[in-house]
Amino acid sequence: MNDCKIGLALGGGSARGWAHIGVLRALQEAGIHPDIVAGTSIGAVVGGCYVAGELEALEQFARDLTRRRVLGFLDFNFSGSGLITGQRLRSVLDVRLKDALMERLPKRFVAVATEIGTGHEVWLSRGRLVDAMRASYALPGIFRPVKIDGRWLFDGALVNPVPVSVCRALGARYVIAVNVNADSCGHGTVVPQMEMVAAAEEVMPTASESVTYGIGGMRNLLKRQFFGRTDTGPGISRVMVEAFNIVQDRIARSRLAGDPPDVVISPRLPQFGLFDFHQADALIKGGMLAAQRELEDIEREIALRRAHRAAANSI
Repeated sequence: MNDCKIGLALGGGSARGWAHIGVLRALQEAGIHPDIVAGTSIGAVVGGCYVAGELEALEQFARDLTRRRVLGFLDFNFSGSGLITGQRLRSVLDVRLKDALMERLPKRFVAVATEIGTGHEVWLSRGRLVDAMRASYALPGIFRPVKIDGRWLFDGALVNPVPVSVCRALGARYVIAVNVNADSCGHGTVVPQMEMVAAAEEVMPTASESVTYGIGGMRNLLKRQFFGRTDTGPGISRVMVEAFNIVQDRIARSRLAGDPPDVVISPRLPQFGLFDFHQADALIKGGMLAAQRELEDIEREIALRRAHRAAANSI
């Protein structure tokens, strides 16, 4: 019997979440194998693939992404509750995980989602793994929410960005948290109002953007909006995601302060944006380096706790 169960809490962070792959690789090489894995948003995708034995396939998929391929997954939706339907991404996940049920996985796994309307934190631990992943990463306004057991769910980062509490609740004695957003926002400050030296800049549509579009034209416009425009104004989707990221950062700081993990792995990724999915090589390397910096302390603490538990059980 393992008296020192290790929990791994993988946080949200969009493209930065590829760093989780590097963290897991470093832990595996050191012989550290978590007994419990909890993930939020992209953390649920990486964590779910890891527990299902598909981490290698996910890593290869991530490394093969180019900017053009990322754009190819943006199946824009012109009606409904999300800018992107997510069907193309779901199809990719279904190829490897279509029949995977969470209750049959070799390790305990939970994906965190948020219920629309109530704001309840929902822990998904049974049913189709792909559905739980989709619910956990369904960024409000970007992806369609997912209905599971009569509940409409979206991104779990709104309630628990780095799910340490889930690992504790499932019996983890030692919890490793991975926060890929630690350096994405400043610590927050108040900027006093300053004298306005110019009128507020307002980005107006160009003449070509003001006319009626065909489907192809609308898709191209939305792609520019998703990744940012060529002028100084960010696209609407970038504004939405950056606002969400600020909220997520503040919630994560509060949750981690109230329920601190035993160790936090924080990859240094200041140069990477939330849409840089095509930068997997560098992001994975960043995650691996961050984990390696903490390995000595992690190995020592786990060994000490196991020794103490063994001594206590022998009395």
